[in-house]
Amino acid sequence: MAKKIDTLSIPIKLLLIDDEVGYVNVLSNRLSKRNFDVGKATSGSEAFQILRQSDFDVAVLDLKMEDMDGIEILKILKKMAPELVVIMLTGHGSAEAAREGIKEGAYDYLTKPCELDELILKIQEAYDQQSAE
Repeated sequence: MAKKIDTLSIPIKLLLIDDEVGYVNVLSNRLSKRNFDVGKATSGSEAFQILRQSDFDVAVLDLKMEDMDGIEILKILKKMAPELVVIMLTGHGSAEAAREGIKEGAYDYLTKPCELDELILKIQEAYDQQSAE
């Protein structure tokens, strides 16, 4: 049975980390309309600054970034906020690297580009798991 993905009753605090500014802005706008409380970072260092200032339930992290490797960012995020659930986004052909991310503590990964509903469902699953712990 599919979960309801239209809107959320309680906003999930989501941190989007991707160096593609246009992608982050479009995705943030679309998720905000579905009652997500979205923070945006376009670099690893920006993500760390934001995480120092605010708590998040889930992070969506691009694996390939300009300033830092997504796996390195993941390792630092998990040290800063061990309870943060991280979903990796990877381009085609990078599934092996995404599996490495799971070994390092990522919840799961999706291949870019992914459908918005698929991403929302994955975020909800990650949030539900984190809330149950």
